[in-house]
Formats: sequence, C-alpha cells, structure tokens
Amino acid sequence: MLEAKNLTCVRDERVLFEQLSFSVERGDIVQIEGPNGAGKTSLLRLLSGLSRAESGDILWEGTPIAAQRDIWHRQMIYLGHLPGIKGVLSALENLRFFHPACSNEQIFHALEEVELTGYEDALVSQLSAGQQRRVALARLWLTEAPLWILDEPLTAIDKAGVEKIMSQFSGHARQGGAVILTTHQDLPSRAIPVRKIRLLPEGSEQPCW
Repeated sequence: MLEAKNLTCVRDERVLFEQLSFSVERGDIVQIEGPNGAGKTSLLRLLSGLSRAESGDILWEGTPIAAQRDIWHRQMIYLGHLPGIKGVLSALENLRFFHPACSNEQIFHALEEVELTGYEDALVSQLSAGQQRRVALARLWLTEAPLWILDEPLTAIDKAGVEKIMSQFSGHARQGGAVILTTHQDLPSRAIPVRKIRLLPEGSEQPCW
C-alpha cells in the first residue's frame, strides 16, 4: 500500500530523522510516537506530499507519490494539527466545500456522528476548539480515501468522542483502509492492534508492536 524508503528529513539545518523506512498495509492503524521536535508532524507532511524529504522515497502501490499526485490526492485524506476549516463558513458549508459530491443527508449524518446535530448552520468561528475539531473529523465519515493521515486528531475531544473516533478508525481498517496518526493520548488496541513507530531525538526510529 504505502512504503517509506530511507527518508531523511532536515528542518532548519537540523536532522529530524534519517534513513527511516517502514510500510503501511491495508488494515493497519499506525501511531507515530516521539517527543516534541522529533519530527512527527514533519513525517506526516512528507507522507501526504505537502513537504519534500531531503532524501528517500515515498511509494503508493509501488509508484512514487510525486509521479502520481492526482491519484495520490484521491487515495488519501490529510487532517493537520490545525482543523483546516474555514471560520467564515458554517459546519455544513465547510463539509459541502470539501465534499461537493456528498448529499445533504450524508453530511447531516456525518455531523450527527461527531455529535454536532443542531450546529449545522453555526459559523465555525463561533464554535469551541473541540467542536471545530469535530467538524474536521466529520470528513472521515464522508471520504472514500483508503488512507487517512491524521495529526493529533483527538486534540480537544472528550472521552466519549475519542471512543467514537477510535471506533471509526477500527471500522475503516477492518474494511481494508489504513490510518496513520500522531496523538498524545493512549489508543486502546481493541480488536485491531495499533502498530507504533517511535521517532527518537537523535533522528533514528524504533518500530514498536
């Protein structure tokens, strides 16, 4: 599915990690771990194609993502550390903007799943940080992309919301998708084990299982 080969990432003349290699298969939930500054967000941005590595390759189904950008952007969804939604639009309008092919019924269902029923027409700028995060996460109920790349998706989400989102992760993996994420929260393994890759301060990596 997705393969990272000998990735080296340099930021501000500092090596965050080097010669990092791993693969992600259908059915995987992969958590990227490491202390602040280890390069977790940088790695996710590389995998999503938003940044370029100093060296190394990222392959999707055996082909570099740089050689198939249009295909790649349809095959993955990236949600960054910031919600990435438009404050001047309502929750409903944001989801229509990102997923124009979805029906109103599908969008209302997605908002219901993230417990935003009644907030469909509220401007995002008027919502709390947790509610804004939920608007962004509602996209996971609308996308058909098999690979989800998520930077701190559980930030500002209460315990019940975490359980709901973890259930969505597990369901997606069981259906043949894959999830790569960072989070400071412990993830319950449930029926599907969470595979962990730890980025160490020195720039090396240590896969954990």
